[in-house]
Amino acid sequence: MLQLRPNCEHCDCDLPPDSQDARICSFECTFCASCTEQVYRGICPNCGGNLVARPIRPANKLANFPASQERVHRRKT
Repeated sequence: MLQLRPNCEHCDCDLPPDSQDARICSFECTFCASCTEQVYRGICPNCGGNLVARPIRPANKLANFPASQERVHRRKT
């Protein structure tokens, strides 16, 4: 099950579980759409994989399967 990390690893903006702005790689590194497009050109700076839209977990599933609260912030240039 995806962690649904709460923020962009680059700019630290909030990415709630229902965000359509969240992008992830196969290792669940998480970035906002802006950083994905403008800074990383769609490639994860951590693993080199592609960054794609993160699925949205239905609200009725969040009670039993909550999103992660752990913020990861690794500003890369």
